[in-house]
Amino acid sequence: MKDVYILAIESSCDETSMAIVKNGKDVVSLTIATQMDTHALYGGVVPEIASRMHTEAITLVLEETLKKANMKMEDMDAIAVTCKPGLTGSLIVGIECAKTLALIYNKPLIGVNHLIGHIYANNIDDKMEFPMLALIVSGGHTELVIMEDDYKFKRLGETLDDAIGEAYDKVARVIGLKYPGGPNVEKLALEGNDTYNLPKPVMDDTYNFSYSGLKSAIINLVHNAEQRGEEVRRTDLAKSFQVVAIDELVRKVEKAFRETGIKRLVVAGGVSANKYLKEEMQKLCSKYEAKLLIPKLLYCTDNAAMIGAAAYPLYLKKEFSDYSLNASSEGDLL
Repeated sequence: MKDVYILAIESSCDETSMAIVKNGKDVVSLTIATQMDTHALYGGVVPEIASRMHTEAITLVLEETLKKANMKMEDMDAIAVTCKPGLTGSLIVGIECAKTLALIYNKPLIGVNHLIGHIYANNIDDKMEFPMLALIVSGGHTELVIMEDDYKFKRLGETLDDAIGEAYDKVARVIGLKYPGGPNVEKLALEGNDTYNLPKPVMDDTYNFSYSGLKSAIINLVHNAEQRGEEVRRTDLAKSFQVVAIDELVRKVEKAFRETGIKRLVVAGGVSANKYLKEEMQKLCSKYEAKLLIPKLLYCTDNAAMIGAAAYPLYLKKEFSDYSLNASSEGDLL
């Protein structure tokens, strides 16, 4: 069978990324132009600035990606692009670039769900085997699903309010840490002890998640301490928050191990870069003799390689998009 080369484009938030992926697994080249330093000046991603910076960077990123691979557009078999979910303006930049390339070079166009891309990042350096559990943890999503096969999802549970990554970012702002909040909370937690008695999410016996109460408890704790002139032990608070937040994920995945009998778990999304999360999931998987897949750090955060990996099964099934493909800020797996 002939090798399949897919040029993939990812622009859902504040990284302009392109990759050339062979057969859904081999990353021939990858380029990521980050806007992190710019958005750090504002304490978070500013959508209007993000879309403008994507527009400025995307042609240069394309040239760099082809140059690294020593390939031409004519060598590509398809063009894949993130179409949802994400910042609408940012997504549109990538989609319009993909449509233009597909039209000029007469290549199939493949729209890819960003969340599914994060899952398929696990297939780049390893091999996903079905059935498996997939835990999606990011700034906008916290979700636990069963994957029965390629693109066959069954949702077990999702967040009822805030996503875990959103909670990390909010806690970071409350205790005075700079953007990006999640990694900075994780660093601070390494220096602290679990000494604060924070509320654990009280849920019924479902697979759903909730982080709003935990986030609010920390906001109130810091506010009350400031009102009384008391010191907030930031390292201990970061540690206590992280323990409770990650324990909620572990508890729900353990429930799934027990009730489904599935012995495979993939973790996907930006929060999968968290070392404490990796350690706790590895302990859990060892307990249940389950296989754990977490992408290497480069593929945990937003990147186009994961979009190329997720596009490959769609290419094989000839599930292509037409030129009406558009951006959506919402994006369900099912």
